[in-house]
Formats: sequence, C-alpha cells, structure tokens
Amino acid sequence: MTTTEPTELVALERTVRSGEFDIAVYEYGNPAADTVLLVHGWPDTSHLWDAVVPLLASRFHVVTYDTRGHGRSTQTRRTEDFRLDHLAADFFAVADAVSPDRPVHVLAHDWGSVQVWEAVCEPTAAERVASFTSVSGPNLDHLANWFRAKLSRPTPRNVWQPFTQVLSSLYTFFFMTPVLPRAVFGLVGTERLWQRVVSIMNETRPSNVTLGQTFRRDMVDGLLIYRANIVQRLLSPRERHTEVPVQLIVAGRDIAVRPAGYDDESKWVQRLWRRDVPAGHWMPFSHPEALATATTELIDTVNGAAAPRALRRAEVGRDARSFEDQLVVITGGGSGIGRETALALARGGAEIVLSDINLVAAKETVALIAAESGVAHAYQLDVSDADAMNEHAATVLAAHGVPDILINNAGIGQAGGFFETTAVEFDRVMRINLGGVVNGCRAFGPAMAERGLGGHIVNLSSMAAYSPQQGFSAYSTSKSAVFMFSDCLRAELAGRGISVHTICPGIVHTNIVATTRFSGVSVEEEKRKQERYDNLYRKRSYGPEKVAKQIVRAVEKDRSVVPVTPEARLQYLANRVAPGIVRFVAARVKLT
Repeated sequence: MTTTEPTELVALERTVRSGEFDIAVYEYGNPAADTVLLVHGWPDTSHLWDAVVPLLASRFHVVTYDTRGHGRSTQTRRTEDFRLDHLAADFFAVADAVSPDRPVHVLAHDWGSVQVWEAVCEPTAAERVASFTSVSGPNLDHLANWFRAKLSRPTPRNVWQPFTQVLSSLYTFFFMTPVLPRAVFGLVGTERLWQRVVSIMNETRPSNVTLGQTFRRDMVDGLLIYRANIVQRLLSPRERHTEVPVQLIVAGRDIAVRPAGYDDESKWVQRLWRRDVPAGHWMPFSHPEALATATTELIDTVNGAAAPRALRRAEVGRDARSFEDQLVVITGGGSGIGRETALALARGGAEIVLSDINLVAAKETVALIAAESGVAHAYQLDVSDADAMNEHAATVLAAHGVPDILINNAGIGQAGGFFETTAVEFDRVMRINLGGVVNGCRAFGPAMAERGLGGHIVNLSSMAAYSPQQGFSAYSTSKSAVFMFSDCLRAELAGRGISVHTICPGIVHTNIVATTRFSGVSVEEEKRKQERYDNLYRKRSYGPEKVAKQIVRAVEKDRSVVPVTPEARLQYLANRVAPGIVRFVAARVKLT
C-alpha cells in the first residue's frame, strides 16, 4: 500500500513517573479533544506512529510514549521489569497524566497491544479506557486458552490451526534464550537492514519504516519482554474478560500470530469488532491510513455517532445477510445480467450503485430494488468514455464511499465477417467491451486498494473469449482481452486482498442479443437476424438471473474463472484439453 508522506508536527514532550521508571511522553493536537493513546511494541519506539499521528492529530489529542526500556524512557536489563503487569501500570500512569478527567481511546501494535490487553482486562479498566483498537497483538491468556480449547477437541482442523501458530511462533523460543539473540542482533541489527526486512514483509517502501535513535539498544534489551511473559502465560492462562469496546485489526500475512488465533475473542469481549486486512505485521508503516480510519470510526461510534458501513460489517456476532453493509457498483445495470445481479445482491443486503447509458432503464432497476426494500442509486454513464468514468467514480466515492464489490458488466454485441466489419465498428466494440472494463478498474480500483480492506472486482467476459468462431472477430477479441486483462489484474491485486473474478456466460437470453449489430448487411437483414437469434436464445431458456446467481456464488466462494452455462463449461474444458480440435471446428462451422 502506498502511504502519504507524514506531516511534520511538533510534539509537546513530558515525562511521566511510573514506579521507579520515567516514561517519555509526546503529545500532539488539541489537549481539549478526545485523547488517543498510541502504544508501540518490539523493537520499536514512539516513532512507529510517525505516519499515523498526522492523520489523527487534526481531530484528537494524540499521545505516544516510549515504553519502559525503549527510546528516552528509563532503560533496564532486568527481565522482571518487562512483566505485563508492570507495563500495564505504565500505561495507566500515562493515561492518568495526559487525560485525567476523561477515559482514553487506544491504538496499540504488537507487544504494545499485548500490554494494553493486560490493562483493559483489569476490573475497572472501562472507567479509564473508552475504546481499544488492537493491531497484530493478542491477549496471551486468550491465545493460550484458544490453544487448549482447540486441542481438547482434536479434529484435523483443531490440530492444524495450533500447529501452524506454533510454527509462526518458533522465533520466540530463540528470542527467549539468554545469550544468543543478544549476540546475533548485536551483529546484524542495523537500521538499514531492519528497514529492508520490514519493508519486504509489508510490501512498503523502506523509507516508510521509521526507527528511533536508540533502535539497536532497544532491539536487544526489548527481547526481555519475551522471557518475562510468554512461558508464564502459556502454561498458566487466566480467565480475562473486558467491558472495553475492542476492535481487532487482524493482518492476514502476520508472521507472528495467525488469524485463527483471534477466533475466540468474543468469549472474552462484550463489544467486539474484527477487520481482517491483507497486510503484514507492521501495519503502522504500511497501512497508516487504514489504521487511522478504523480507529476514528470506532471512536465516533462509541461516542454515539451512527456506525459507518465498514464498522457495521466488522461487528462480531451480528445477525446479518450475506452482503449486509456492502457497497456494490455495477455498470450496465439497466437490464439483463446487470439488473439481475443488482437485484440478487440487494436481496443479500448490499447497497447498490448502478449505472447505464440508458438512465431510464437504470432508474427502473432502482425502482425494482426499492420495491423489495433495498437501497440503490442510478447514474447515467458511457463506460467507453474514460473521463466520464473517472467523474462517475469521484461522485460515487464522495457520495457513497469505496465499493466492496465492483462489477464491470456493461457490454454490446457485434457479429459479421471481419472484412465486413468496419474499423469504426470494431473500435466501438473494443472501447465498450474492453475499454469499459479497463476504465472501471482504473477508476475504482485504486481507492479499493488504498483502503486496505480487500474487495472483489467482477469482470464480464464470455464463452466467446476462448471459442474461436467465424463472424464474431470483434466481439470475441474484446471478450478474450477482458479474460487476459482479468488474469493480469488478478495477479497484481492478489497481495492487496482484492479478488478478480472472470465471468464467462454462454448462450444467455438478454437484450444484448436483440441489439447486436451485424456488419455488412442491410438494415432489414440486420433486423431479421436480430429477431432470429433473439428467438433462438429465448428458446434456450437460460435467463440472466441464472448468471447473476453464478456471479454471487463466485464472490462468496472466491472463484476466479467461472464458465456459467453448460456449453460454456464444456467449451472451456475442450479449449484446455484439445485446442487444436476447437480451432478445426471453428474453421468449418459458421454460426452467422
């Protein structure tokens, strides 16, 4: 994820006393606003939050601090000093100092999150903590209890999940050895090397990985936090509950904690939200905007504002329809496959933004959705016009938000021999069928990727994409290009958590058949052919609602390439197994 350059802010520095330790504290923004306390983990300091602070400081009183043994706080090499109860006491000391009259909101990462978990599970924590957004840091007691619960019912899945977590945690045993890690990190723990390693694991620029001046010392001394806590918590887990509202930000590519390790949190937390993000462990470096947005949404919600769509969807334990609180953008939604897909997803709870070159038809679809108590919005759009698509995207993003599902459905039919198909006709098909898909992905895709929460892009191709046949050179070429474009886009977006689905209908009766243009014939002959093929497709009795069902299933099951009709599936198999026979038949059979 590309991040914005952090804005230079001046911190108000102070020292907070916690027992025998001085904690270095840094404050930003308006002290009269709600306080957001940011807590770092190993081997970081408050510099972990350099890209996040500017995104929050315009609205909140933002406070960071160097945890004991790190940065400008008191140093120590005593293992006992890194026990979680001491770190939780430091947290409360800072919270009391910077926000004595109101509870604080918290955003914490890694071991910072682990120590805040310790704090929020104290009996009176809800009086001091208004909300807690946890990033890549579990409650160790909860994790140990999860292990025990899984292994007490040793099904293959229940054994496999703890096993993979153990594999992900093997590094901690090395960290807990008395001498070796200090020697190794003393040799290789240079700032530049660490920045490079973190940037690779999180797919971000090394320059985004900001480290403090005490990094080398902190990296070695901070390892004591592992020896002070892990064995004790895993062997003797406690029953730890909290009334503090908690939001989990779960990194799908986290090297330390597997996503399944958070599955039982609803047992311990009264109000819980969970966002699974396709990201690595150090999200404050790679996804600062996503963390700032998620934290702000939770703060606003616990303060009484209506929960935004993304947060509603993240609420754990809610009774929701399959596409509840998802935003879907569909082109060509005025009829056919686009209309039926809009109806199907609206029935699943989605809010629909649909466009069509025919605004009247688009509004008719909206009316059908509204009649079933759904929510939809109609826009007029020529998908072949890149400027119009960009303007449409800007309007949708401003008025409705970032789509969770983008469906590039708009298309036209074209038939006739290649030599009879004029350059203008050929270009028109490519601009709409291929250009419309490309324009939609280019207009909406960046916002979906930048948000960092994943999503789905559905591109309508065709059986014609892999079925060479006479009389359809323009149409088949456009759909084949959509097929390959989708393959390329799928590869590019895999790391962003955005799935790309290629839908390949076969013989389906929609209005595209009756409006297909035939090159090289008179107007009368074109009309005759349109009526003939429309009648044949009608007799096929395969309507657009069946394609819509397959689109919904493709999104739910995360299927990449979906030949829809029986003939589409058969042709797809034949083209993979015996492409020579497919070409032989195409050279001898003329359909038009």
